[in-house]
Amino acid sequence: MELDIVKVFVLSFFGFVGAFINATVGGGGLITLPALLSVGLPPSAAIATNKLAASMGNLTSSLTFFKAGKIDMKLIGPILPLIFIFSMIGAWTVHLMDSELLRPLIIVMLIVVLIYTLAKKNWGQLAERKPLKWKRGILFFSSLVLLAFYDGFFGPGTGSFIIFVFLIMGFDFLEAAGNAKVLNFMSNIAALIMFLILGEVVFTYGIIMGLSMIVGAFFGTKFALKKGTSFVRMLFIVMTIVLIMKNIYDYFQA
Repeated sequence: MELDIVKVFVLSFFGFVGAFINATVGGGGLITLPALLSVGLPPSAAIATNKLAASMGNLTSSLTFFKAGKIDMKLIGPILPLIFIFSMIGAWTVHLMDSELLRPLIIVMLIVVLIYTLAKKNWGQLAERKPLKWKRGILFFSSLVLLAFYDGFFGPGTGSFIIFVFLIMGFDFLEAAGNAKVLNFMSNIAALIMFLILGEVVFTYGIIMGLSMIVGAFFGTKFALKKGTSFVRMLFIVMTIVLIMKNIYDYFQA
């Protein structure tokens, strides 16, 4: 595909904006995926190429959160191999069934996340971690593994759902966002590998957008760390609403 200055601008600008938002609360794909479609990529190639660019942005966010001490590698480290495996299985499974079948369930889940977050006004402001007894631990880790499968299989709202799981466990919004970025990066890499095997990734477009996403992710993470948990909570609510509206729109357009 031919590359011109307009396409470079579109990929760079929307990559930066998408990564800036995605760095803290997820949902950046709502911006970057339409941008890739707008420059002429077919849907399958756009989704695959977006995984390449998003992986670059998520790695930057993860490293920045890690340096700020907002990631608990002791907790999430052991589950990373499972996140990788189940995301890859999800990316492979999408070729066996229609992922759009999940959309009604995702809309309901996002609405529950939104209502719960709005009802608990001080939720996620301070870290109040709950002990990981075996029942709670099984629920916590199995939820993350299922979300990894979902990210490879379908994807919209994954970042929000992962943050929600960490909030349930008593993390504050910044800690939840930091740990979510690492898990999201691992699931993105796994799905990306599957798309590479299938030959769907357009490297030129993905690298151009990915470089701008590195910059956007860095500044987005720094901005979130500076503004604190109240800012991240507000942005989380806004992006959850946007995700709900986008999924409803797509459902009725199908």
